[in-house]
Amino acid sequence: MKHPYLAKLALPLLCAGASVSSAHAQGIGTVSGRVLDEKGEGMPGVTVLIEGSSLGGSTNSDGSYSIQNVPSGPHTLILSFVGYTTQRQTVSVTAGQNTTVSALSMSENTTLLNEAVVIGYGTVKKADVTGSVVTVDEKSFVKGQITDPVQLVQGKVAGVQIVSSGGAPGAGSVIRIRSGSSLSASNDPLIVIDGVPVDNSPTDGASNALALINPNDIATFTVLKDASATAIYGSRASNGVIIITTKKGVQGEKMRVNFSSQVSRAKNYRQADVLSGDQFRQLVQDAVANKNPLASADDLKRLGTANTDWQDAIFRTAWTTDNNVSLTGNAGPVPFRASVGYLNQDGTLLTNNIKRNTASLGLSPRLFDDHLRIDVNVKGSWTDNRFADAGGVVGTAASFDPTQPIYSGQPAYGGYFEFTDAAGNPLGLAPRNPVAQLELRRDRSTVKRSIGNIQLDYSLPFLSALHANLNLGYDVLRSNGTNAIPAISSTNYIIDPITKGIGNGGVNNQYSQRKDNKLLEFYLKYNHDLPSLSSRVEVLGGYSYQDFIRSNPFNAPRRASGDLANPDAANGNPFKTQYTLLSFYGRLNYTILDRYLLTATLRNDQSSRFSKNERSGLFPAVAVAWRIKDEDFLKDVGALTDLKVRLGYGITGQQDITSTDYPYLGTYQLGRETVSYQFGNTYYTTLRPDAYDPNIKWEETTTYNAGLDYGLADNRVVGTVDVYSRTTKDLINTIPAAAGTNFSDLYVTNVGSLRNEGIELGLTVAPIRNEKIDWTVIANATFQRSEITKLTVVDDPTYIGAKTGGISGNLASTVQINSVGFQPYSYYVYKQKYENGKPVEDQYEDLNGDGVIRVYPNRS
Repeated sequence: MKHPYLAKLALPLLCAGASVSSAHAQGIGTVSGRVLDEKGEGMPGVTVLIEGSSLGGSTNSDGSYSIQNVPSGPHTLILSFVGYTTQRQTVSVTAGQNTTVSALSMSENTTLLNEAVVIGYGTVKKADVTGSVVTVDEKSFVKGQITDPVQLVQGKVAGVQIVSSGGAPGAGSVIRIRSGSSLSASNDPLIVIDGVPVDNSPTDGASNALALINPNDIATFTVLKDASATAIYGSRASNGVIIITTKKGVQGEKMRVNFSSQVSRAKNYRQADVLSGDQFRQLVQDAVANKNPLASADDLKRLGTANTDWQDAIFRTAWTTDNNVSLTGNAGPVPFRASVGYLNQDGTLLTNNIKRNTASLGLSPRLFDDHLRIDVNVKGSWTDNRFADAGGVVGTAASFDPTQPIYSGQPAYGGYFEFTDAAGNPLGLAPRNPVAQLELRRDRSTVKRSIGNIQLDYSLPFLSALHANLNLGYDVLRSNGTNAIPAISSTNYIIDPITKGIGNGGVNNQYSQRKDNKLLEFYLKYNHDLPSLSSRVEVLGGYSYQDFIRSNPFNAPRRASGDLANPDAANGNPFKTQYTLLSFYGRLNYTILDRYLLTATLRNDQSSRFSKNERSGLFPAVAVAWRIKDEDFLKDVGALTDLKVRLGYGITGQQDITSTDYPYLGTYQLGRETVSYQFGNTYYTTLRPDAYDPNIKWEETTTYNAGLDYGLADNRVVGTVDVYSRTTKDLINTIPAAAGTNFSDLYVTNVGSLRNEGIELGLTVAPIRNEKIDWTVIANATFQRSEITKLTVVDDPTYIGAKTGGISGNLASTVQINSVGFQPYSYYVYKQKYENGKPVEDQYEDLNGDGVIRVYPNRS
């Protein structure tokens, strides 16, 4: 029996067979599957791609996807969705078949939110930070030749200004967080290295104490800016806090050796535009020929025959080499990291150099089933400096006669050319040879410093949520130096008072300094989840003892021969001072539903730098935050990764208010030897009392801060906005004393106040982020203003303010002023008159039209 419909099916079946045969021949298959969220529900809109191809698509409403025409063989699926962690899944495709992938789960990208942020006495998750805190890690550090640790974060943090103190090796930088909070006290932030608050005061023989730390040993910088974050440090936190964490070994890490070597070159590419020797000779010749009243024939006789570029003579191409070796791994159960470094940096100014040797050791054993965590950190440095008289010789080189040679060819003055009189003595008003000033001067110092601590954190076996933490630390510094000028130098010539002749004994002065900083801290910390209240609580309470000792032995001035410069001043008073800081502190962190955050801190400081009635201070702070992104109405907004608002308030202090450690005590100055008082047949040198305030106390700063943190597009765009208002009261100022009330007509006391307001914007964008390229762009901006609101005990319209500042070369003793109603360090000068955009010489504005030229319109 025939079946006519078979004939009708023959063509379609033949075509289908051909199609299947073609599919098998080309090796094409289909991949399908489903994507689920953290609750196990299907996720629509997830992008699913075959790595290395354009094949892919998006999941439908129930999270399913299907990708066709996938070449047979192994492939990798890439699943991505804004705000979620990208997933990768390998799959093997069989030709002509549908390969079903097991259901894949996507989770929110909480990497950034769960990062540990170092704060005072512990860490918190980034998501739980309530204050204005910024962390810069090794990945984001400034790259290149870095010799000063603060260069690592220069330009990285909004509201933080880092200005180099100069171009000399080891010159260091000035750090200001939110422009500082004082007029005459220190504006330097507190620096904490691995849990040890260090002494960052000036050091004899080192222009920058922080530059003694090797930047290659640093893992993170954390900047605490507002009072809610810094108040845990109390009386030392008004200018902000910088917490430096160094690199450490990791449990289970394989042994690894890192070696780095950098060589860099520096050169002055701009110098003062001056006349050459030929141009200078022609200028003098023309002046004499034209009978210029300022020129004479004697000027022609004094001209030399050389063509010397004195700036080229004192500057050079400077080379820097920086070598570092580190060893990281585990010695049995003990993770460790050890490093050594050697820096040799020349300055562009002749003879200027710094050599720094550093070493560090970190041990991180975990004992008793991780109940006892021990961290040992020891860092040491040995720095040799050779300083150059930058201020003097640079100006001299720009103005020295270019027709004179560097070397005279004569033995006098070490063979260097000098302007001399007929007797061969150096002319008193003539400049000195700048090359000789550098090469004949030996200004060297050696500074040795060690910072270290051992920190033990023990969680009780019967109550693992309770931790006891003991921190024992130290910061020890020794410095000594020599400032020597040989007798053959023309510098420091002295006139013999008897013969009236000129002789030079040279200089060989010694100096030294010792600093000892000891630390003992202990705190208890308790963490506990409260499921019934959907909340979490952390309570911390602690005690801190820190002791600072500084001493400077007396070294009498000496001549190059070693003889005393003044035999009558052979004995002097060595300087030694000590102060202690005792503190009790506490902190409460309370979190509800992982969305509503509260942080409250309180610290009581007692400082021996103040009198018994003023040495105790209380510094409270409170901050709240709301993670809006976790609310139901924003959870499904895929483009928004994070959104949090913060509000904070706190009070901090400043105890480093004067150069002395005991400003409340009266002091006496030894009178001049030529001024003495006769008792009988004996003459006694007098003691002169200084003015002082026995009730002087620390400055106090109150800060309000509002902030917004946000993340967009899977945190490819992360930003912060902070608005703050800060008021400092009890500012230190020098004011007139009532007649008969003190030992001077002026004295230093707490009378002023200062208001500081600003807006900070921070933005981090990652245009490209994959396995091969990670491109990150960081930008920040700060808008800030300060105003002095009070400087006297009672309002005094006649008090113009406290003059300050100066101009190099002594053109004016003071050119700036701190005055009520103006920003600090305003320029105290007349307002220049202009016509057609050009200044009119000797013409100034009459600011209030009364015919009298004043700096301020309403003050005499």
